[in-house]
Amino acid sequence: MKSLRFISAEAFVSNAEFARKNLGSVAHNLFPVLFKASYLLEQGEVIHDLVENWPLADLNVGKLLGTSVDYQEDLSHRTCSVCLESCLMGLRDYVLSHPSPYMKRLKVVDLTGIKDVEVQSCECKKTMGRWARTQLLSKLCLELLVYLQQTQCNPGTFEISIDVLIDLFVTEWNYELVVQALLKKCYCPLKICCVAFRSDNLALQKFFYVIKLTDPSLLRKLEIVHNVRLEMEHLEILFNSIHFPLLMSLTLPARTFNVRRFTAADELMLSNIGEKMGEMTQLTELSMSFSILTGRIQKLLSPLKTPLKMLDVSNCSLNHADMAYLANSFHAHHLEALDLSGHNIPDLYPSIFFKLLSRSSSVLRSLTLEDCNIQDTHVNMLIIGLNPCQKLQEFKFLGNPLSSQALKRLFTFLSELPMLKNVEFPVPRDCYPVGITYPIDDANLFTFDHQKYERVAEELNLILLQANREDVKASSPLFGSYDAAVQETNNELGAYLIKSFKETLEKFTTSLNELNM
Repeated sequence: MKSLRFISAEAFVSNAEFARKNLGSVAHNLFPVLFKASYLLEQGEVIHDLVENWPLADLNVGKLLGTSVDYQEDLSHRTCSVCLESCLMGLRDYVLSHPSPYMKRLKVVDLTGIKDVEVQSCECKKTMGRWARTQLLSKLCLELLVYLQQTQCNPGTFEISIDVLIDLFVTEWNYELVVQALLKKCYCPLKICCVAFRSDNLALQKFFYVIKLTDPSLLRKLEIVHNVRLEMEHLEILFNSIHFPLLMSLTLPARTFNVRRFTAADELMLSNIGEKMGEMTQLTELSMSFSILTGRIQKLLSPLKTPLKMLDVSNCSLNHADMAYLANSFHAHHLEALDLSGHNIPDLYPSIFFKLLSRSSSVLRSLTLEDCNIQDTHVNMLIIGLNPCQKLQEFKFLGNPLSSQALKRLFTFLSELPMLKNVEFPVPRDCYPVGITYPIDDANLFTFDHQKYERVAEELNLILLQANREDVKASSPLFGSYDAAVQETNNELGAYLIKSFKETLEKFTTSLNELNM
């Protein structure tokens, strides 16, 4: 529903030439509604001029695009390239525009509320993801510095100082640009303030260098994800040399820990890492997927003084003692998101898992149990375990050997969970050839009867429709959930994998040649 004020704002900005000529006569308190209206209509030129002449002390893009009294629809998930580029260009020109700098009030620009999603509803269909926003802002900061040095500007221009809050995403391909922008931050009117940091495809030495430049004391989220070869000893060095007092969320790369080759010194190192995490009093989200942590969860998590709200220990080879610790720890009552994928829950620790589920049921919003060997005989038990989880919004259980009939039974129950919005379910076992083994490898992932799957999917959606649950999205993403960061940098990721394969092949060839000499 649009208010009369928003409808008027749309009419005003729909004629870009008229709007740009008359911005000077617009009341300052109307700039926010004009910004959202321009974003909705993808009026890039108007967005540029609005930002260039912004009369207020702060410009919070996520808040401006979010739900408001004038227009309830949330536009913060539209990472429209035209709109975001115009916004950043307007910010650059705000610094360079002619009015006296002393008349300028803007102090903070917040870009952190922008959400990267899979389906874009903007007409241009061209997105500007987190990596591209990092790239463009860094580029504009450096260009601005060069321009100010080469041009005779009003001396007051150098007094302008605007904090630009952003979630940085650094890879090998934009590393040099970001580093230069951070090194020269103190000289630039636009101050890059990193609130969240993600690193993929980056040499360890470069990661350590750039993370120190971000001002880690302000960092709230740290994601070290793909192709950053961070192991336990490097993590200890990171925590010993850098303090993260405001860190709320930490994601570590695969194989950070491997207890199978632990020595006494490694045990001490793990304890030290746990103690360092305990000093991060704001830490409530932790992801350590694809590490081997058998029997060490308590040692790592017990020093934490703040209960975790999100825990991802998928494919971490947890044993009964680990699950017992989680179920009995103070974290259990606070877990809003839990990922236990890759563990044979029904065979290894069914009762203790349901104890954990019971204790977290009052707050649990997201549960992921992919490749957990959940079979038809376990469905009734699963329904009993999930029944108290009335706040569950998301349930993902891809890769489990469940039949069509079992899925229908499960969906009938899921349709009764009042807050459920998203379900990711496996391709039914009976859609695959007889004798298929689980977990299914990539080579056989697509060998199912597609027509039969479509029929089953329709029947499952019909169950939701008959329960008046059109609001629930059900899908079977064969390669897992959408990752906006991976999608945006897949060309670089592919190039990195080819390079790694080539280097491995060269080493293998060299070794063979040495053996034959």
